[in-house]
Amino acid sequence: MLVTLIPLFDEKMSVRAYSLFTRKKNFFLLPSLLGTGANDGASHIAGVEVIQSIGLETILTDKEIFVPINNIAIFSDVLEQNEIPCGQVVLLMDTSIEPEKMYISRLQELKKLGYKLAIRKLEVADFERYREILLLMDYILIDDKKVEVRKVRLYFSKVYPGLKVCVGNIQNQEIYDALVREGGFQLYEGEFYRMPVTKGETEITPIKTNYIELLNMVNADDFELTKAADIIGRDTALVISLLKMVNRMAVNSEITSIRHAAAMLGQRELRKWINTALAGELYADKPNEITRLSLLRAKFAENLAPTFSLALQASELFLMGLFSVLDLAFSEPMADALKRVKVSKEIEDALVNDKGIFAPVMEFIHYYERADWQEVSRLMVLKNIDIEKVYQAYIQTLQWYRDLFSE
Repeated sequence: MLVTLIPLFDEKMSVRAYSLFTRKKNFFLLPSLLGTGANDGASHIAGVEVIQSIGLETILTDKEIFVPINNIAIFSDVLEQNEIPCGQVVLLMDTSIEPEKMYISRLQELKKLGYKLAIRKLEVADFERYREILLLMDYILIDDKKVEVRKVRLYFSKVYPGLKVCVGNIQNQEIYDALVREGGFQLYEGEFYRMPVTKGETEITPIKTNYIELLNMVNADDFELTKAADIIGRDTALVISLLKMVNRMAVNSEITSIRHAAAMLGQRELRKWINTALAGELYADKPNEITRLSLLRAKFAENLAPTFSLALQASELFLMGLFSVLDLAFSEPMADALKRVKVSKEIEDALVNDKGIFAPVMEFIHYYERADWQEVSRLMVLKNIDIEKVYQAYIQTLQWYRDLFSE
């Protein structure tokens, strides 16, 4: 199975929900699935199945989860399948569910059970035909590239005033900002929050300069633990984080200094901890999802290393994923951002030029996080990648991220 989470933001760029997209089979091994999801998960709602399998706490949270359903999965015994609080699950239907009596009755049943309902991919020409279904919906997701969202918002505010209008496929920050200024939309989804920076805008703050110095030191081939400890000592937040982690490891030992804590970790573990800890600090003035994205990409790339015959370069792939949004941290083009940190030629080639031995991993991750299952499936066939290994790599990534922030 393939599974990924796509964030939905509010007007303050805070994540309010995630859409959980899945695919049980490889498109290219089963050509009949190309362009459809008609028979994928016929007896169960695949997204709910995934949540049940790995636990809601792994996906994270008190946020709503939009779970796609089709005209077959809608009739599954969702209560038997699902132990998640109904109020957290938004069943996201598509237009395979027609405005016919059997579907309308089923949606009414789900509504009575406490589930929220949403619809996507609805053409403007079908608004009136879907009237009975729209009256049951809590959300409608409209595509910024396919409809005139402002006219659609006005229409729904008059005809269905209780319906929450969400805009998807927002391509850049300017469009997002304009939609927020206009108001009237509930959630926003798209590439806008992670679009590459094409020109520099701001000076690097002194605190980020400190982080760059530390990153460059620990990512050198060899580094002195004492020097790294001294730089960590300049930042209270890093000191507290380091001591917390070392204290969990050394239950019966007393930590006498920052240098002592660094020595207990050793070079390899200290390097990994610093790279991970600094991700949150580098992106602290950006939306929280940027930090999450960098960490998930880092661990997913590391987990995929054996699959791409790059097991010996797993730590470099971790760093590649971590730095894949470095242009956003420094508000400058990637080529300039990478000049500030010491990375290998392979990482630079992948992130700046989309070439080299690491580039296929980054390409795969980009398609995967967008739920572009057709391209993911194509790459799995070309690289002879097992779908189950990809699934396990992603689930282990989510579990690692969950554990990273648990006390």
